[in-house]
Amino acid sequence: MVRLRTIDLNLLRVFEAVMRCRSVIKASRELGVTASAVSHALSRLRQSLGDELFISGEAGMEPTARALELAPAIHEGLQRIDHAVSAPSFVPAEDFRTFRIAATDYVAAAILPHLVGRLAEVAPQIDLRIFPFNRTDVVRHLDEGRIDFVMGWFGDLPDRMRRATIVVEKEAMVVRTGHPLTEGPLTKERLFSFPHIVVELVGTEVAAVDGFFDDRGVWRRVWIERLLIEADADQGEVGRVAVSVPHYAAVPPMVRVSDMVATLPGALARAAVEQGSLVMLDLPYEPLAVPVEMVWHQRTERDEGSQWLLGELISAVKPAAAG
Repeated sequence: MVRLRTIDLNLLRVFEAVMRCRSVIKASRELGVTASAVSHALSRLRQSLGDELFISGEAGMEPTARALELAPAIHEGLQRIDHAVSAPSFVPAEDFRTFRIAATDYVAAAILPHLVGRLAEVAPQIDLRIFPFNRTDVVRHLDEGRIDFVMGWFGDLPDRMRRATIVVEKEAMVVRTGHPLTEGPLTKERLFSFPHIVVELVGTEVAAVDGFFDDRGVWRRVWIERLLIEADADQGEVGRVAVSVPHYAAVPPMVRVSDMVATLPGALARAAVEQGSLVMLDLPYEPLAVPVEMVWHQRTERDEGSQWLLGELISAVKPAAAG
């Protein structure tokens, strides 16, 4: 049995850096040491733990199954040590810190600007790094501590995760100016008669159930099109998905040059209409309303800086949501 007193804690910091960076060179830069020092530390840790821990591959240093098992506990343990020996409180105006958030392009365009503006005022030395929500390994990165938060739409969560609602967003449907659907009564049947462009946040090759994708027990909503999700083929409700894309930003340009119909989060739909050549339709059914949520690992509950950032985001978005 390996005992903690036989392991230099600095080796665990090297482990965490390589796990996060997937590169000896990048980890050495982050730690402020030479690449050879990182390699030597890994060699010592491999000997202590009896496992290779990382294997060189096409995507960089790939963790072994043992390394993936150890990563969450090591990250949490080092975080608790740092918290115990560091300054007693987080001071936003003075602290230098980087928060890593996985988010859709909708969140990055419609929600995070409110946080960026707020940080510029009260915490100018706080940095943000935004990562794509549409990766299928987002929750693994959250488990490993490589990102701090995930923002998007969610269903069920496992016990290790926490959540907070930032804003509730309604879907909206857009078509080009002069589209046939802008004339005459609008019915579901007419909507089904035109091709649709949809956003599939994790790609068309990943199975989704009722618009959700199971990512390590975290049910992430990857479709928001109520019309297509709830279509009843037995009642003749069959829609054609002519184009699927992984990003919302790609939708308006395609709709402007075709007769396709698209569903967008309301904030993005309104912004696209303001830019011209698009109109929003008055839907013949109740639009889907989904909470945009921030999700984090339970270990972050004890991190004062992370909880402060969450509170700032909610406060920054509230005036815009009320308007």
